Amino acid sequence: MAQTIVQKTPENMVRMATGTYLDTGTVAAYNFDDLGFQPRYVKVINTTSNDEECWIEGMPNASAQKRLKAGGASTITSNGITVNSRGFTLGLDTDINVTSEQVYFVALG
Repeated sequence: MAQTIVQKTPENMVRMATGTYLDTGTVAAYNFDDLGFQPRYVKVINTTSNDEECWIEGMPNASAQKRLKAGGASTITSNGITVNSRGFTLGLDTDINVTSEQVYFVALG
């Protein structure tokens, strides 16, 4: 059985950002693009529903691994997390980005 392993060299400095988001109007994709670094890992938790998603470097943009409190996990390929050189965008996933529901995030770079 063949295996392919890709590992990045650790950086000397880890950058971290945390924050919250609460949309009280019309839900839109939200840009957290002022973090000042390109994340290698992003985790987003909707604390109202207890649903969560995460994105790890190497995954396609707009994707995420999603876990629902009601049960089940899935890899989504749209409306997930899109990373850019200054932060990330939280997509329009209807379990995570919901009007009047509190969202927390942690991003590591």
